[in-house]
Amino acid sequence: MADLPGEELHALVSRLYPITRSITGQGVRQTLEILSSVAPLRIVEVPSGAEVLDWTVPPEWNLREAWIRGPDGKRVLDVRDHGLHLVSYSVPVRARLPLSQLRPHLHALPGQPDAIPYRTSYYEPSWGFCLTQRQLDSLPEGEYEVCVDASLSPGQLVWGEAVLPGESDEEVLVSAHVCHPWLADDNCSGMAIAAHLARRFAALPRRRLTMRFLFAPGTIGAIAWLARNRERADRVRHGMTLTCLGDAHPFTWKRSFAGTAEIDRAARHVLARSGLPHQLIDFFPYGYDERQYNSPGFRLPVGSLMRGRHGQFPEYHTSADDLSFVSPARLAESFAVCSSILELLQANGRYRNLHPDGEPQLGRRGLYRALGGTDIPGLQFAMLWVLNLSDGSHSLLDVAERAGLDFPAVRAAADLLLQHGLLAPA
Repeated sequence: MADLPGEELHALVSRLYPITRSITGQGVRQTLEILSSVAPLRIVEVPSGAEVLDWTVPPEWNLREAWIRGPDGKRVLDVRDHGLHLVSYSVPVRARLPLSQLRPHLHALPGQPDAIPYRTSYYEPSWGFCLTQRQLDSLPEGEYEVCVDASLSPGQLVWGEAVLPGESDEEVLVSAHVCHPWLADDNCSGMAIAAHLARRFAALPRRRLTMRFLFAPGTIGAIAWLARNRERADRVRHGMTLTCLGDAHPFTWKRSFAGTAEIDRAARHVLARSGLPHQLIDFFPYGYDERQYNSPGFRLPVGSLMRGRHGQFPEYHTSADDLSFVSPARLAESFAVCSSILELLQANGRYRNLHPDGEPQLGRRGLYRALGGTDIPGLQFAMLWVLNLSDGSHSLLDVAERAGLDFPAVRAAADLLLQHGLLAPA
């Protein structure tokens, strides 16, 4: 597959970035509408109050305006200036109060005086504003007017999913969360890459495995999807969550709970052969929605691909995670890695050598060079390995790992052997 220009990915990130998203509400719908212009999404709704596993879908939250006016009558904070200024899911409030009573509702980062933090209050009714430490330090004593014009009312939790049927009903799940406002890397990069992946794989004439691309609010969205898809969830054989894929950090693959699933091996193989800096880490039950998919009742083999790690870079969940923090080059690099992992999963398979008694004569089939020697070109070397390991129990990924070869070379060798009647699907 051809690479996707990073500028195209960055353009989508730029469209998604300035939307006041939360776990419910018009911001999520607007986000899914934009993503639907790229990927063939179906929108699913779950009503407020619905029980989903151990959780309850909360009331739908929609914001009209939010601001703080200082003692001089001028607005010192306005959510229109930056979407992180308001604590997400703040309850409605209209009040006048002195600075001493306002301070407990103000959140800043003393160690990062020029960054606005991202804060939420999804399940405990409260309200608050976020600002830089410099802004907080500059507030004079006096009376302040506070306005949070928001609604919390019965509505819907919504998510989008694109299901691309394959020859098998076994599924590959690609999941991206869609609930973070004004964060380019943590949220928008994963959504943009997942949407373009869905578009690219939807254009293929055939797919071995069914592919499911899920765009859902973090935690509650994945939990609601699992609750509504219990019988279908066990079809997921491979999966990954995508986040923080536009920054300059090395890649990190967070393994599935088992750590040895085919998706773990595919990610390890692609990253190792890419030549890009990377690390592999074990699963832990914190981070993104991989923790829901790997919970004990499901144990779906879902890992996570990221660059900057959850909570481990200063821009994380702050206003510093803006459009300048993600680059077209890094987005394109991340897209290529994701594509390679998914292509490997689609192309992997097990075969039987139809001439297992000794090595079949490749020369008379035009598959082997006429002259002998020890310097075997990569493709011919791959053919020998595929023939040797095609006993019905080894996959092409097994061959690539055992032989130390790139998976595309092994796949190409298998295709040639299939064309010449030396292999059959196991």
